[in-house]
This record gives sequence, C-alpha cells and structure tokens, in this order.
Amino acid sequence: MSNYLGIDVGGTFIKYALINGSGQIIESNKVSTPNNESAFLTSINQLIDLYKEQIKAVTISSPGKVDTKEGIIHYGGALAFLDGLRLKEHISKEFQLPSAIINDGKAAALAEVWLGGLKGIEHGVCLTLGTGIGGGLVVNGKLLEGAHFQAGEISFGVGSYDKTGIQAVVAEKGSAVGFVTQASQVLGLEDKLDGIKVFEELEKKNELIYPLFQEFCQQIAVVIINIQSVLDMEKVVIGGGMSVQPLLIKEIMEQYQALRHSLPMMENSLVEVRIESCQFKNNANLLGSLYHYLLMIENENN
Repeated sequence: MSNYLGIDVGGTFIKYALINGSGQIIESNKVSTPNNESAFLTSINQLIDLYKEQIKAVTISSPGKVDTKEGIIHYGGALAFLDGLRLKEHISKEFQLPSAIINDGKAAALAEVWLGGLKGIEHGVCLTLGTGIGGGLVVNGKLLEGAHFQAGEISFGVGSYDKTGIQAVVAEKGSAVGFVTQASQVLGLEDKLDGIKVFEELEKKNELIYPLFQEFCQQIAVVIINIQSVLDMEKVVIGGGMSVQPLLIKEIMEQYQALRHSLPMMENSLVEVRIESCQFKNNANLLGSLYHYLLMIENENN
C-alpha cells in the first residue's frame, strides 16, 4: 500500500482525501465538524474505517498548537474541545496505524515547500489569511516549529500599543474574515461573509469599502516587513480563501511598496521580497500534513 489518508480539521468541515506518496489526490470529500470530543473521535474513526485497508498511515492538520512529536493538540483554536487531545495515541490504539499531526497553518506552508510556491526556497514565509493570520516560517529550507511548536502564530503579534485586549493584536486589523464582515455591513449585504460580492465592489473601486481594504492590506504589508526584518526571506506566499483574488496580492504589494518608500532607510537596507499567491488552496492542508509525515519518516530512517 502506497496511499495515505489525509484529514484536514476545520471549524465547519473535516476534509479528507486518499493521497498517494507523490501528492496526487485520488479522491476527496468532507463531513461536518462535530462540536464535542466524543463525536469528533467518532467521525475520525469512521473516516479511517473507510480507508484502513488501503492506507499505510493517517496524516492530520488541525487548528491550535500541535505537539508534533507526541501528536497532542493544545487549545484547538476555534475547536476548544480539542484541547489536550492525544490524537496520535488514539489512532495507534484503535487502528494500529502510524499517524502524524501538525498545525493547519504549518501544513499549508509545507504544501508550498513540497510542491508549490516555496519549493526550492531556503528562506520564505507562508501567510494564511482567515479569522486571524497563521502560516509557517521556512528557514534553511525547513519549517520552523519553534521551542513550543508556535512559530508562525502571527495573529498574536502586537499591532497597537495604545489598544487593549483583542484590539491590540495583529489579528484584529489583519483578519480577512473581519474585513469581509465589516465591508458586508457597510454595503448592507444580507450575508455578512459574502466575500465574492465584496470583491466585486472592490474591483469597481467602491469608495465605501476600498479604504477599509487598503487598511487591511496595509496591515498585511506591515506583517511582511516585520518578518522580513527578522528572517531576511526571499519570498512570501499568501494563502486563505481571499488569496484567489488577484486584487488582494496587487493591493498588498502596493501597500508594501508605499511603506518601503515612506522609510528610505528601510528601502535602502532591506532587500525587497517577492509576494505571490499560494499555489495550493483548499487542498493545501491535506498535502502539507502528508509531507510532514514523510519528513518525519525520513528523519527517523536517517
């Protein structure tokens, strides 16, 4: 057997796919994400049952801080019931199958390192724009996990010293979901998460919401510059649902250039970084979790 079961745990859906060792998705589907640990484990068990005779391992991406060595999920992001879940141990006990678990943002970065926009890049960053800003940092061609498995948690960076609570962190102004919600409200849309309609209006340079869009993109540009000043990366790839919109990358680039031009010392000192959209969209976490497992096996065999 040379196939793997990839599972991507999201706040609304659990996506899953049968994938071969080259990263080709053979088949895929999704189920609704349960709202408690017992129902969640039942769903995971049912998915593995479907494929256990066809696979050699289970690879999982999950929200929250993930101890990749022990396979333990902490906090769980929007899925608080995942906190403390020893998922790797559960899969081994129930199915006698090897598994690997990694944070969803880091999985997206690994997909780009393996087969996408960060392939062959020694120093790069993948930023995933959603409710907050997640992603992964690539240093010397390898994903940086950090001392506590939390490298790349950009959302928790401090954005405003004169604010308190959630308003102080980068995730407040850098939330793609927050921007779309705010823009939808301004436009009077019934669906407050109608990103398609919002971008239709942005393409028309709608004066009611374009300044909000510029402010959002400026925050992402600030994040990129701050990371660049520390990592000196070659390339940044942007993921998340909004990244399919060419206007997003264009505006982030314009705000990035404007910030550089406003600070000649920065412009003259820091080399300009390339900013592009991620190659992988909906399947990034599935592919990245598999690559994480393959790297673990490779390290164990060396």
